[in-house]
Amino acid sequence: MERDSDASALTQGANSVLGSPLRLLTGTLIFVVAVFVISTCGFVIAGWPMSDAAYMVLLTIFSVGYGEIRPVDTIFLRWWTSGTIMLGCTGMIVLTGALVQVFTLFQFRRLLGLDRMLTEIEKLEGHVIICGYGRIGVQLAKAMTEAKRPFLILERDHTKAEDAKAQGFLCMVGEATHEETLKAAGIARAKVLATVLPDDAANVFITLSARNLNPAIEIIARGEAPTTENKLFHAGADKVVMPTHIGAERIVEMILYPATDQLDDIGAVRRNLHDFGLDIEMVEVLSDSALTGETVGEAERRGNGAFFVVQIDRANGQSIQHPGEDVTLESGDKVMLVVRGSRLSAGAVFSAAKAPVKHGRTFVKA
Repeated sequence: MERDSDASALTQGANSVLGSPLRLLTGTLIFVVAVFVISTCGFVIAGWPMSDAAYMVLLTIFSVGYGEIRPVDTIFLRWWTSGTIMLGCTGMIVLTGALVQVFTLFQFRRLLGLDRMLTEIEKLEGHVIICGYGRIGVQLAKAMTEAKRPFLILERDHTKAEDAKAQGFLCMVGEATHEETLKAAGIARAKVLATVLPDDAANVFITLSARNLNPAIEIIARGEAPTTENKLFHAGADKVVMPTHIGAERIVEMILYPATDQLDDIGAVRRNLHDFGLDIEMVEVLSDSALTGETVGEAERRGNGAFFVVQIDRANGQSIQHPGEDVTLESGDKVMLVVRGSRLSAGAVFSAAKAPVKHGRTFVKA
């Protein structure tokens, strides 16, 4: 917290130092324009044409010294010209000084910031390069910060890049599709590149460039259109993430396995099972389910190897762990499944309704 407050104070101090020349420049510019307009009006009142009056004031303010356009032969014109010289020339001197200060400070801050950023990038080793600071890029940056993994953000939009820097993230402005930008980001020393732009074509191009520059780097690419997945793999991506597909799968899981969310401390178990290509789900046996009254063995047979039952929680509070094949499934049972293969096929077995039983010429529910 103390480090963040020091950085914030330093930023505010830099802004105040830079803001002073900007305010001086703005105020002086307004002053010079006002002198020009008022002085021109004075010469017009003295009987000069507007063009001659404006030209005379312009020459006077900038101290060019080409000579008088018309004779300054009255007391009013002499006093008015003297006032224009004093105020106009003074204003131009101050304006020139303010311009020099602004240009110097902007250049100094840019060079200082660029040098510091390049120094920090050169120190990176085995880092993660995040291409794009959109919604996914923001979450990745936060996660990498929590995990204390070194990372660098590549963003072409200056506004987004400033937002990233304001959050304390190391960010470089540039086109990630350009090889020069990837080289400057230390692609040769990076361990992982995550390209998460919403543009599939750009992600494919970045993947191609990154794989060419560093054959050993792990590339994780985002895809939007289903047809892009194979293109990304062919381009050299190690893993492809389809956010839309993942979101749809999660919604389907909520529909087919609503009881799974009630499980406590399932995260660690799921992560361990994922290493073996398995998953764990909880499904409730409904009264009209085709498996109500059937045995565990029959349920697993209908699943054709897609799952196996590891626990049954009865509605009366009884819990049956590692149930045998002859245990009967009852309405209201919450069945814990270890799923292998498609989670959708496993859920479909339990969500299927009982087939109607024929009595004479009519069908009634069993």
